[in-house]
Amino acid sequence: MSYRDEKIKILGPRILLIILLNILAFMLIVARLYYLQIFEADKYRTMSDENRISTRFLVPPRGTIYDRNGEIIAKNEQDFQALLIMEQTPDAQKTLDDFKRLIELSPQEEQRISADIKKHRRFIPIKLKSNLNWNEVSKIMLHAPDLPGIEINEGLSRKYPFAELYAHVLGYVGPVAEKDKKDSPIYMVPGFKIGKSGLEKSLDYKLQGQGGTVKLEVNAYGRVMKEIERNSGSIGDSIQITIDTRLQKAAYQAFGDNSGAAVVIDVHSGEILALVSTPSFDPNLFTNGISYRNWNDLLNNERTPLINKAVSGQYSPGSTFKIVVALAALEAGVIDAKTRYYCSGGMDIGGTRFHCWRHFGHGPQNVVEALKNSCDIFFYETALRVGIDKIHDMALRLGLGQQFDIGLDNQKSGLIPSQQWKKNAKDAAWTKGDSANAGIGQGYVLITPLHLATMLARVVNGGYAVEPTLIKKAANKTVKNKFLNISQRSLNLVKQGMYEVVNAVGGTAARAKFNINGMQMGGKTGTTQVRRISMKERKAGIIRDEQLPWKLRNHALFIGFTPIDEPRYAVAVVVEHGSSGSGVAAPIASKILQKALELDI
Repeated sequence: MSYRDEKIKILGPRILLIILLNILAFMLIVARLYYLQIFEADKYRTMSDENRISTRFLVPPRGTIYDRNGEIIAKNEQDFQALLIMEQTPDAQKTLDDFKRLIELSPQEEQRISADIKKHRRFIPIKLKSNLNWNEVSKIMLHAPDLPGIEINEGLSRKYPFAELYAHVLGYVGPVAEKDKKDSPIYMVPGFKIGKSGLEKSLDYKLQGQGGTVKLEVNAYGRVMKEIERNSGSIGDSIQITIDTRLQKAAYQAFGDNSGAAVVIDVHSGEILALVSTPSFDPNLFTNGISYRNWNDLLNNERTPLINKAVSGQYSPGSTFKIVVALAALEAGVIDAKTRYYCSGGMDIGGTRFHCWRHFGHGPQNVVEALKNSCDIFFYETALRVGIDKIHDMALRLGLGQQFDIGLDNQKSGLIPSQQWKKNAKDAAWTKGDSANAGIGQGYVLITPLHLATMLARVVNGGYAVEPTLIKKAANKTVKNKFLNISQRSLNLVKQGMYEVVNAVGGTAARAKFNINGMQMGGKTGTTQVRRISMKERKAGIIRDEQLPWKLRNHALFIGFTPIDEPRYAVAVVVEHGSSGSGVAAPIASKILQKALELDI
């Protein structure tokens, strides 16, 4: 065998093996390509699309809020924002520095941006600046080549055209905080706002709407080439409330510089026609994040503008509570129209001297006269005879001591004490002194202005359990109010007393009376102490309330209704440290009710 034949004999099988292996490898490659291109085509097409298609979420327009007459009280306005998308810039810090040379950022904005950069993923847009004007937008667009990753977003910003007037009713919206975040990706979108207080918060699920998406084709540098697909989502629901802006404005202005709250109710439907708390604040400050300085000013104001005093302010009702005591005693048969108690200016109860506001007394008084003159001695006697538990039960029937479903957060229940309540809360027995204090609306009793307005509405509408409401119901939806089983005789006696409070000679609110085409006002004054006057002070001569520091002055209250014969409107007014229910609160209520009659809501 030649050398050549021997070489072929040795190498031939090896070459054949290599050829076979190459053929096998080729066939495997072909099979794999076939598998990837045929069976896995959809998967890799999707992956490819994700590399060149950017899907972004669209913030849905928030629903509009209207007053009872269709006036817009919360709306959306065009808002331009500058956003930074970190994955679209090679150096986010350099881009940010270049941006700051064009557009000024406050220290608070810089702090927020730094926090957002740390906690958000690189594809999540970060808001740099809101409420850009046209000059700022033009600057950014002109320098766009030098600002990779920055884009202008045209969105909507929440606006409150009546500002302070509706702050406590509507509340406000604000940026999503960490504690507010939900699973929905819309909560991650810059510019998305949620309700933080008031109706904006309680009705947020209706006002929000459904978020949309937009698919954009981008190049390797992240620049948008074209829009491929858009799903705009849906706008939030519109809401109509029961308040009349004209009456709301009149009520707010009637307070002047005073601090307090007022609530006006339609006595038959329960619709709240006005609800104000003063002083107030501008909710527009919160839309894009309130400044530290503005927040501190509101937080440290001794007149507490952030608190909705109409539903959260808890006060002793003072003599306005005498209506409850009178009805409890009349219905229990403890007193009637002829019952008289003698007022000498003071009486001893359980070893303690209890005084009437009129130091030399009122003489003999029946229930109508006692209401007209606001005689404390008559109601000390009445409360002692009827007992706290019957007073407690009547108060609950009239709507005190509870919360109402009106959509406002932080609503307080107040406090209507009973023997059992004191035993549970104080581990002590109820005393005669406790009953006497409750008889004139002092001691443990606490209410809100909303409670007082509801109570009065139930008294003057004939004894029906009207429920206050803030959301306008459909025109064909009527509510039948439960009858409270209070006799018309008792209700008429109390109404007569309230008529004389304002319209009779010597009535405690005579200076606030009016007569508009025969329509008059009835009501009840109240003045409540915020501190106990010591015996030493009484002997030394009590300092006039107006001479005391503001925080030590008495609260002033008044509840009123009109017209007398066919009541339609009930109002409750509380003026914090206003000194006098008759001198300060009653004139405010009178102005409000006169405006309600003028508007004929």
